[in-house]
Amino acid sequence: MTRPVILMCPPDHFSVDYRINPWMQPQEWAKRAPELLSQARAGWHRLVETLRGLGAQVVILPARPGLPDLVFTANAAVVLDGTALLARFRHSQRSGEEPHIATFFQQLLVTGAVKRIIEPPAGMTLEGAGDCVWDATRQLFWMGHGPRSAAAGSRLVSKTFGTRVVELPLPNPRYYHLDTCLCVLDGGHVLYVPEAFSMAGLQRIYAHVPESQRIAVRAQDAEQLAVNAVCLSRHVVLSQCSQALRSALETAGYTVHEVHIPQFAMSGGSVCCLTLRLDRTSGAAQVQLPRTG
Repeated sequence: MTRPVILMCPPDHFSVDYRINPWMQPQEWAKRAPELLSQARAGWHRLVETLRGLGAQVVILPARPGLPDLVFTANAAVVLDGTALLARFRHSQRSGEEPHIATFFQQLLVTGAVKRIIEPPAGMTLEGAGDCVWDATRQLFWMGHGPRSAAAGSRLVSKTFGTRVVELPLPNPRYYHLDTCLCVLDGGHVLYVPEAFSMAGLQRIYAHVPESQRIAVRAQDAEQLAVNAVCLSRHVVLSQCSQALRSALETAGYTVHEVHIPQFAMSGGSVCCLTLRLDRTSGAAQVQLPRTG
């Protein structure tokens, strides 16, 4: 297995200054801003060290003043087989990230970290891997749409990467990105929050994922953004989870690593939101992993 390569951005300018999702409470952040920022920075560094300890290479996207959500690099692009499909954000508060992201990906192109860069057509919103979750086991993208990404983006994703795309409408505004309510683990298991999806969406999940590989996440864990996790082989990194979810993951053969970063949840993000995989490849070689535990 190749070494995971993960793009991250330090929270030097992270804050909750506006409200573009139900998690964001600027007034609560303002009451303790210096303390919360200090805690966020410390938690982010613990996350970086945890990922490096699990064998990942971390590539740093420089922070920029006035772009508090740039830290959530999952939204920067969709990357597969060396092709980067850049994001276009729905809200003006985040659109300022786009030129900075584009410039940085040009640098990645020069270094060979990516091979091709594509931009969405004008007027199409597509918020990166936050809404496009790669499933190596099933060789498809799960794509959430509604609150942020446009449904038409699924055709662009399919054309760009030559893959199947399963659309999942997101009717619950609290789960504004797909990565807040669905996580595909490297062994083929899928964590999901049932109340985040319509009945039609749930039926699509059930049609593609056998019951033995579905792990429904209860409200307690959903409210802690436990589904917003990163999986590296048989290691699952998340901010926090209940004993019930930990037991379910361990029974399925995974080792759980908790890195407590609730400050980012105040903006509606957690571990997965803070990361973007640059090394994902398609193909049958990525499908099978030995089961342990």
